[in-house]
Amino acid sequence: MHMDINQLIVQYGYLALFIGCIAEGETFTLLGGVAAHEGLLHYGWVLLVAMLGGILGDTGLFFLGRYYGEPILKRFKKHQKQIAKANRMIRRRPVLFVIGVRFMYGLRIVGPVIIGASKLKPQKFLLLNVAGAIAWALIFVSLGYMGGQIVAPWLHALNHHLKYLVWLALILLLVWSVRLWLKRRAEREKEEGSE
Repeated sequence: MHMDINQLIVQYGYLALFIGCIAEGETFTLLGGVAAHEGLLHYGWVLLVAMLGGILGDTGLFFLGRYYGEPILKRFKKHQKQIAKANRMIRRRPVLFVIGVRFMYGLRIVGPVIIGASKLKPQKFLLLNVAGAIAWALIFVSLGYMGGQIVAPWLHALNHHLKYLVWLALILLLVWSVRLWLKRRAEREKEEGSE
């Protein structure tokens, strides 16, 4: 039985996006933006679902960190310097850190746990987490949407099956490029911090 990939996206796209944004994020928000460009999903709903998934995922990790953070973070023996640096950043600039943590390479998952363990007030975290999720969803969904806009005209001319492989390759290239840029930026900040 042949199932059309477009039908799968229409049927399960929002659920997959929501689960993906709870767990990881960027890849799913970019894919959601591409699907919105192709008319398979609605741009506004993709934004809303990505925001909700991002908020829920980071809130869960925050409370995990609030109640079990110290024992969890002690397990990351090799990363104690980075955890200490993150704690200093949370104390000095909590607004920037909480909003920006989902953009920081290597801190996407552990960052909210560190924030929770830092005993930042939940009300403050929740407000900043919502602001960060809105910015994050707008940026990555829009990048996916614009990526779809740039390549869609020539993609439609390609063979039906080849088209999906090209989309996948372009999305993976975009995600890889963004991650590489974030990693290099984090390494530069680390070098500047150690000077």
